[in-house]
Amino acid sequence: MTGLRTFSVTAACLAAVLATSSLAQDAPEPVQPPAHTEPWPGLASGNTQGERARSISLGPELERGVSPQELLREQRRLDAALGSLAPQQAGEVDAFVVTIALDSDPVFAREAREAGKVLGRRYNAEDRTIVLAGPDGRSAGLPKGSIRALMMTLASIAEKMDTDEDVLVLYTTSHGLPQGLAYHYGNTGYGILSPHRMRDTLRDLGFKRRILIISACYSGVFVPFLASPDGAVLTAARSDRTSFGCRAENDWTFYGDALINNALRKPQGIEAAAKEARNAIAGWERAARVTPSQPQTSIGNSAKEWLIPLEADIPRETTQPVGRPSFQPR
Repeated sequence: MTGLRTFSVTAACLAAVLATSSLAQDAPEPVQPPAHTEPWPGLASGNTQGERARSISLGPELERGVSPQELLREQRRLDAALGSLAPQQAGEVDAFVVTIALDSDPVFAREAREAGKVLGRRYNAEDRTIVLAGPDGRSAGLPKGSIRALMMTLASIAEKMDTDEDVLVLYTTSHGLPQGLAYHYGNTGYGILSPHRMRDTLRDLGFKRRILIISACYSGVFVPFLASPDGAVLTAARSDRTSFGCRAENDWTFYGDALINNALRKPQGIEAAAKEARNAIAGWERAARVTPSQPQTSIGNSAKEWLIPLEADIPRETTQPVGRPSFQPR
């Protein structure tokens, strides 16, 4: 990577996908996600490296070549999804679940869809769960993930919930950069969701009790910004390490498979689930002979207290993993 004007992601973490789809208003909903075929544009502004770094820290987003019909369709779809969320119950600790795929490589949309089901069931939040994921090659119809859609979703949920007693559960899956999460939708959407912007958003919206799960390369860069006494932060990798399994044709990344598709389907606390996922991933990485990703976990002392009643109600039955395993020994 040279400077901050041009961003590229290694071939292991940014694979091309299937053909682009029509955006005509009356066309059938596309099932195939759009391909990445054009170079990543410059997103940073400023004349010095420091100015460009600050520009990236603000979380820039670029949208280009999207038809008015598609913009309207996406807004209506997001409005409908937000409008369907159930309100919080006074005196109850309610969880609101958000899962988002920030890249149009279909592995992320598949993972976000299933993560919404697993986390919604686990935290008794099926009617307070929203999934932001574009077409994944098999299904469509959900609001697509973008930085803007995530910001609007979080702002809407902050209005619905009691931020003093309720819990935000956020799962993000995408490619990652040392500067943050990469938003990349075909050739029309680009952005960097930086740790600074994520921290400031959660603070400004008043989210105190939160479970933040970030599946991406370099995602450990978020831990110093998002760790708090009242929150839990789990990431797929250390700040200087890549994670694995993000090939477009996969059903799961390593981290999503180990944590969501296996460990969190079981009646165990999130700290135990994180440990199980780390151990599973370490074994897969040893077998694949790759540099360990070293997933990170930070759970604040106050969070450990409110997690007790929240997780006392998780289902006692283990559900079975779905999809193809992310790691298949040769």
